[in-house]
Amino acid sequence: MKAIRRHVVVHGNVQGVFFRDSTREEAERRGVAGWVRNRSDGTVEAVFEGDPGAVEALVEFAGAGPSRADVERVDVDEEDPEGLGGFDVR
Repeated sequence: MKAIRRHVVVHGNVQGVFFRDSTREEAERRGVAGWVRNRSDGTVEAVFEGDPGAVEALVEFAGAGPSRADVERVDVDEEDPEGLGGFDVR
């Protein structure tokens, strides 16, 4: 199956609740490459790249977040895959 890539920005109470580390764990468990980081505006930004089913599962995870998160909305953009390897917390 051809890899896909999604760029997401998660809004709400999503910093200081282990969002980045939980996202990394979920991505590694599903074999998804990419990265996640906190932004200065209080959102969390991430890129997920890999198998379509696994990437869409990560997008769904971002919409819920870890148990302490309060996600208000997730902006999702489709992008062309870049052939990323591994998953980084920035």
